[in-house]
Amino acid sequence: MPGGGRLPVSGFERPTWDEYFMLQAELAKLRSNCIVRKVGAVIVRDHRQLATGYNGTPPGVKNCYEGGCERCAERIEGRIKSGEALDRCLCNHAEANAIMHCAILGIGAGGGGATMYTTFSPCLECTKMAVTIGIRRFVCLDTYPENTSRLVKETSSEITMMDKEKISYWASRMPGGSKEVPVR
Repeated sequence: MPGGGRLPVSGFERPTWDEYFMLQAELAKLRSNCIVRKVGAVIVRDHRQLATGYNGTPPGVKNCYEGGCERCAERIEGRIKSGEALDRCLCNHAEANAIMHCAILGIGAGGGGATMYTTFSPCLECTKMAVTIGIRRFVCLDTYPENTSRLVKETSSEITMMDKEKISYWASRMPGGSKEVPVR
C-alpha cells in the first residue's frame, strides 16, 4: 500500500496549531498568582514554543493571595475599578513575562514570524513590547478593555480572536478532563 501500507484512520481529530498553543496559554494561566485576573501567554515561532508567561508578582515578592499587591486587594474589595491605578499593581503581565523570559534565555522571538498566544488581548504596554521585538501576530481568547488596534494596524500586525468553545472542546478531551470545561 502506498505511504507505508497503513490505512487512514477515520474520525481522528486533533487541534489546529492555534488551538494547541492557546491550550498551552490556558495551562500557563493556572500558574498565575494574581487575585484579580489570571492570564497566560505563549510565544511561538515555526510551531515551536519559545517562552511562556503568566501574570503575577515578580520573584521574591509576596504573591497577591499573600497580600503582596495592595492594588489587587483594593480591586477585590471594590475600592478601585477595573483599569484604575494600574501603575500601582505589582503584577507583571503574562505577555511581559513571556517577553522577559525570551530576553533572559537569549531567545530571539522577533524577526521571524513569531506569534503570541494570550488568553486576554494584550494591553497597550505589552503590545508595544511585543511589536518592538518583532511579534506581528497575536492570537487572543478574550478582549482587554483598552483598544490597541491603532498600534496593531500601524505595525502591520494582526490580531486573531479565538472561539472559546473550541478551546473548551479540546480541554474537555484531555485525559481526565470532564465533558464540560468552561474557558473563562
